[in-house]
Amino acid sequence: MLEIKPIFNALLRSKVGAVLLLIQIAITTAIVSNAAFIIKDRLDYLNQPTGYEEENIFKFNVMTFGTDVDLIQQVDLDEQMLRAMPGVVDAVQISAVPLSGGGSSTGFRLKPVPEKSKSVNASYFETDEHGLNTLGVNLIAGRNFTEDEVVLNRDYSKFPKVALATKALMDELYPGEDGLGKVIYMGDQPLTIVGIIGMMKGPWLKLENRKDKSVLLPTVSPGKLHQFLVRTEPERRAEVMKQIESAMHSNYAKRVIQDLTGLDVKKADYVAEDRLMMRMLVILISVLVLVTALGIFGLTLFNINKRTKQIGTRRALGARKSAIISYFVVENSLICIAGLVLGVCGAVLLGQQLMAHYSVPALSNWYVAITAVAVFVMSLLAVIGPARRAANIDPSIATRTI
Repeated sequence: MLEIKPIFNALLRSKVGAVLLLIQIAITTAIVSNAAFIIKDRLDYLNQPTGYEEENIFKFNVMTFGTDVDLIQQVDLDEQMLRAMPGVVDAVQISAVPLSGGGSSTGFRLKPVPEKSKSVNASYFETDEHGLNTLGVNLIAGRNFTEDEVVLNRDYSKFPKVALATKALMDELYPGEDGLGKVIYMGDQPLTIVGIIGMMKGPWLKLENRKDKSVLLPTVSPGKLHQFLVRTEPERRAEVMKQIESAMHSNYAKRVIQDLTGLDVKKADYVAEDRLMMRMLVILISVLVLVTALGIFGLTLFNINKRTKQIGTRRALGARKSAIISYFVVENSLICIAGLVLGVCGAVLLGQQLMAHYSVPALSNWYVAITAVAVFVMSLLAVIGPARRAANIDPSIATRTI
């Protein structure tokens, strides 16, 4: 049976290399476990369902510089033209684009201002009765607003009386109740909820408190710069997008078409920093694991070169190759286990600091455990090659200096 005490004594005689490797394993465990958890959290964030057919929707801006046009009438003509285009499912002028990182939000209340009441912050979209179909989201209760309920504003002097709201918003305002038919207030203006929308993300995926809470307001108030949203039939978006600029100019020439972009592309631009961070973390994990493996490999080779005569003597006295391999595996395992104990403690502390200062979710213990096991297995694989080399040392080495 392999004795632990001689191995431990040998490590004490070569403390510097063992301590450095122990610290390296601890740092790798602490950083890799947290980095892997953050990567998984970012992947869940990037791949979360949004409620939209992102690959079939695109948006564009219209900058009107002509003064001989009624913008509300022109928007109606543009929408009719867009809906008549081959491959278009529906189109609408809308005040904000979902998943884009830009839009409007406010607090929706149970009582009008200035009365005190519960208020929930949510994004809102101003659009007409075609907004729901253009967005392609599911109405799970109630109805869409009608054309007669859409308010046409040239100066924001009028306010709609009805609205559509997401289930997440109504569940928070009226927990345990059916939100359909309830009245909520936007400032001091009452809105009767005539329809409940299921999954519908707002413009800000990163804002956990409002990303699922949105309201559709039936109002059309285009300015000199306004935007359209278009949903197409599957695989026909690119075809339709090529025709947009010429079609819009044929309807009215004194304007410029800008930012003709797919909804999935807008989302990708919005989350680009998160993707970059995730890739950097993957590189960091790869480098740390590689450096740690090389450290284990190098320390084992150093110990073999330092103990060549000792190994040859043991072989001359009848030690089997398997015993030599086991010696170095156990030696490495002792260092690794000590490093993992420190690394697990460091991982927990680092996770707490990240949660406190950067709003990162609490580190799952599973990630710490899996990382520790992976580092241990990696260390065993890194030491096998040098250990086999040690086992092949010729016993005659022991007699060369005698």
